[in-house]
Amino acid sequence: MSLSISGRHLEVTPAIREYVLNKISRITRHFDSVIDTQVMLSIERLKHTAEVTVHMRGKDIHCAASDENLYAAIDLLADKIDRQVIKHKTKTQTYAHEPPKRQVLATE
Repeated sequence: MSLSISGRHLEVTPAIREYVLNKISRITRHFDSVIDTQVMLSIERLKHTAEVTVHMRGKDIHCAASDENLYAAIDLLADKIDRQVIKHKTKTQTYAHEPPKRQVLATE
């Protein structure tokens, strides 16, 4: 999984980069088919926003979270994207079912 982190009106420090990497790595525990992940961090007046786009085979998942603190926004984002990846994984899993039993009609 390749991860790119960029900042809008923000310099991405090594501490922020490491924090995002630790939080986003939770995705790979649940789902291994992640191809690419892009994280965009931005700061406006009193609103810190974190956005992520996860490219998977067959689907792209986008999620955003905002808070007054950048680290809290990253935490919210990690929780949201984790839930969405788990939901996508359960939808794509194939379950082997037994074929329906044939009913035998009694002809008398």
